[in-house]
Parts: sequence; structure tokens; C-alpha cells
Amino acid sequence: MKTDINISEFLSSRTEFKNKFNLREMYRATVYMPRAIIKMIENSKSQFIDIDFAKRLQLAVTEVNGCAVCSYGHAKLALRQGMSGKEISSFLSGKDHFIKPVEAKAIMFAQHYADSRGYPKKFTYDAIVSEYGKKQALIILSIIQIMTIGNMFGIPFSAFQSRLKGKPYKDSSLVAELGLLIAGICLIPIAIIHGVLRGLIGLPNVKFDKSLAKEQDGFQES
Repeated sequence: MKTDINISEFLSSRTEFKNKFNLREMYRATVYMPRAIIKMIENSKSQFIDIDFAKRLQLAVTEVNGCAVCSYGHAKLALRQGMSGKEISSFLSGKDHFIKPVEAKAIMFAQHYADSRGYPKKFTYDAIVSEYGKKQALIILSIIQIMTIGNMFGIPFSAFQSRLKGKPYKDSSLVAELGLLIAGICLIPIAIIHGVLRGLIGLPNVKFDKSLAKEQDGFQES
């Protein structure tokens, strides 16, 4: 398929981590996975958030985290779904040329969620609820959470894949890459059980930073 960008070439230049996560962060993120998946399944039927909107949220998250393998996979899928190469390139470069006004707050929240390493300010989510309603906000959050989990596992895999091609990431090692992947995969069943139990006792599927910040007014007004 011909496009106006070469996605593989666009992404293969990465030789260092843009963002790194530890095992504790991977576990905490995976705890949210069961209920997030349920919300995404519900959305596939209700279409509260359409496919293109969801794809832009995913690209926004993976741009912040810098996961090469996730960026490549989701860019290819977005192309198949009709998104232009220029639009994909814009999102993967962190630019706002193609952000639709109606989606702007959700995109900002996706970027903030990734930048906060899955521990967003509560006022940012409150702004999403106010803008889109509780049902849509939960779906937006779930899409972002699933993408974040994918990034957390995809980042060390990207580094390992790059190593196999003779281009090891700076400040990385084979032991660190494989160790994080293997340990993270082994903890998935425990994290899923943990997540299900949290749901059964009524705990929210996200943990917020409830402190205020200087950017609060700017986020709410945008």
C-alpha cells in the first residue's frame, strides 16, 4: 500500500528510550486491563467513540511514550482504516494540525495520562466527564489504559527488536529488556485477578493524583 509517508522508515530511526517503565508501573497498569477491555467491547457495540477517534487517542498515547513497535502497528492499522499518512505523521510527531476541536480535550487527556505515567491529575478526568459525559469518558479512559499497557510491554520489545537488528538502544541491555518482558508477562495473571477483585468491591479503575496544578484552568478552558 502506497502512502505519503514511509512508516517503517519514520519509526526505525529510534535508537533510545523516550519513556521507560518499571515492573511496578507495568503491574499497576495491567490491574486496570480487565474492566478497560470490557468497556472497549461495549463500545464496539454502542460506538460511543468511533474507530477513528479511538485510533487518534491511541496514536497520541504512543507518541508520548515513544513505543516504536506500537506506533508502527497502529499506524499501519490507521492507514487501512483510511487515515492519511500526513495525519498519522502529525500525531506521531506530537503536532496538533489534525486534531478536531470536538476531540481536543480527549487528546489532551490522552497525552497527559501518558505523560503522568498512568497517574493523571483528577481535574483532567473531571474535565473529560464534563465534556463528553460519564459513559464516553470511561470509554476514552479505557482506550488510553489499554494503549498504555501495550506501550509498557512494547517499549522493551522494541528495544530488543532493535538490538537484533544491530541497533541497540542507548542505556539499555539485553538482560533488562528480556527481564522486564518476562517478569511482566508472568505477573499478568496476578494483575488480572487483582483487577477483577477491585471491580467486585467497587474500587475505581484508575488512581488519580488529586493535587492541584497551575495548568488546571488552561486544561478546563481548552
